[in-house]
Amino acid sequence: MWSRRLSGVWSAAVAATVTVLLCACGGPAAAGGRATDVPAAQDALAPRAGVLTATGPVVALGDSYTAGDLMPLSLTSRPFGCLRSSDGYPGRVAKALGATADLVNVSCTGAGVKEMTEPQKTYLGTNPPQLSALAPDDSLVMLTLGGDDMGFMNGLKTCMKLSWTDPFGRPCQSHFNSGGTDQLAAQAAAEGAKMATVLDEIRARAPHARVLLVGYPDLFPRQGGCWPVVPITDGDIGYLRGIEIQLNAVLAHAAQVAGATFVNTYTPTIGHDFCQSPTAKDVEGLVPTSLAAPFHPNARGQAAIAALVLAALRAG
Repeated sequence: MWSRRLSGVWSAAVAATVTVLLCACGGPAAAGGRATDVPAAQDALAPRAGVLTATGPVVALGDSYTAGDLMPLSLTSRPFGCLRSSDGYPGRVAKALGATADLVNVSCTGAGVKEMTEPQKTYLGTNPPQLSALAPDDSLVMLTLGGDDMGFMNGLKTCMKLSWTDPFGRPCQSHFNSGGTDQLAAQAAAEGAKMATVLDEIRARAPHARVLLVGYPDLFPRQGGCWPVVPITDGDIGYLRGIEIQLNAVLAHAAQVAGATFVNTYTPTIGHDFCQSPTAKDVEGLVPTSLAAPFHPNARGQAAIAALVLAALRAG
């Protein structure tokens, strides 16, 4: 079982039921052990007239979009190679839930479905299997997962490299369709069955938790691109935008079938893609203009995702 004591800083167990206003931002999320009472499923995170009750730990799983890749690194979260940040959406959600919210963030950059049940080696330490962090008294589980699993970032690298060979065409789309089948589309479609397995396992390990599968925000402009600042051709921008939309749709369907909540972060972030100005974009481009990894949410983007997660919790 995943240890609750990250670097020895986690305090003693917190067993109280916490009632907080979703619109009120409390102090920093307090670390702690698990509550001793397992709540009824309908009471784990139940909004009542704008009030949210949390009766157990809040757990964050997933990839770099959960971890907050290359934002200010959390010095209390091991291994450092996972690049977790307290400024990612899990930390922001936990803070909004109140000072006694018990956040357990085991997300890790580069994680896919395999890393949910197997250890993940990073350049600075090994992350245990993420699902081992779950327990029956968890009240909320949040995760963003699927992009690394289908190799989407590697696809972006390929598209950028090929763009120099045909700046006015669709070299990337041609490359991934060269065998007669759209390879990226097929990989996105395959995430449905994989995600169903992950969500079923989460439900088995944390049966009373509210489970939120958080989608990916809008990366790509709706019209054209910004080549060569982000060296992807205008034609391939449209192709990749379609793949991202497909992946989000696959994740939404998997969540619906599993009885989880899908948090749509794509539609609300349209117009805040990586081609926008530094003050308008929610995700960074090839060369970040704020502290974040390339093609990942910046602080503005993580705040937007956190707000959407809280809105989903408020909606019940």
